[in-house]
Amino acid sequence: MDLSYILAPVQAEMALVEERLRSVTGVSYVRFAQLLEHALKGTGKRLRPALTLLCGRFYPCNRDSLVSIATAMELLHTATLIHDDAIDNSEVRRGEATLNSMWGEKSAILVGDYLFAKSAELAASVGSIRVVTLYAHTLMAICSGEIDQDLTPRGQGHSQRRYFQRISNKTASLFAAATELGGLLGQAPEGALGALRSYGHNLGIAFQIVDDILDFIGEGEEMGKPVGSDLMQGTLTLPAILLLEREPRDNPVLAVLADRDKPANLRRAIEMVRNSSIIPECYRVAEGYCSRAQKALRRLPHNPVSGLLSDLLDYIVERHK
Repeated sequence: MDLSYILAPVQAEMALVEERLRSVTGVSYVRFAQLLEHALKGTGKRLRPALTLLCGRFYPCNRDSLVSIATAMELLHTATLIHDDAIDNSEVRRGEATLNSMWGEKSAILVGDYLFAKSAELAASVGSIRVVTLYAHTLMAICSGEIDQDLTPRGQGHSQRRYFQRISNKTASLFAAATELGGLLGQAPEGALGALRSYGHNLGIAFQIVDDILDFIGEGEEMGKPVGSDLMQGTLTLPAILLLEREPRDNPVLAVLADRDKPANLRRAIEMVRNSSIIPECYRVAEGYCSRAQKALRRLPHNPVSGLLSDLLDYIVERHK
């Protein structure tokens, strides 16, 4: 499945989003501009703004407002990644050195704060209280998920319920906002807004599960970060949680959480996950969320966009399957 084919109808608007993102770096302080340019390098898929643009095609809406909100979604996403990297002391993101590794944690946090503010300014620019309210609720959900992860002691809270709550806040909330905002700008009826939000939420859950799978089975160069990096940072994802449930004693996951300075423990955990039925099981869970998203799509007008959004679900679960 080719992502460029799915996003082809919104390429003109995506070019405008890139232009808006470049304009964010136009600040008078040269050093600050350098940090912003590094943060906004176009190395990601830009999936969240693309979702806003696609979902905005279900109902007539102002193109300029749609591009503004799509840009706001990408800035919000980028800001959360910068803060995540600073909190986790990550050195690499998408194959590039992180802001905190190059300029320090303080500068990285401030750049993230600036991008949050710029994103909020763009959200407010469309003149809709409901858009701003949804934006604020999304940011609160993201922060709640990060705080929960940060305040949970290493090795504790490794239940599936806790995992799904965390990724619902940290990942799916932004996907849901991206899809619902496209409908809001077109003044979609309430039923359609609910369907758009449900689609985005379930897509986001599936997307994160597959990302967590790839953290165990992917290649470091392709992912732009070391294999097993989530576990090394103390983050328990679905594959690790399933391994803990099956092997509660003498489990290398617990050994990694207890001592991150022994790479042999991480290698053993990765090997055990790869050599078990855990990966296929995780894919089945992701497919279940994609099925829910497909069900939500059936409540929306049937047009070429709905077909592309359906194809996007296939793309998500087919990554490295």
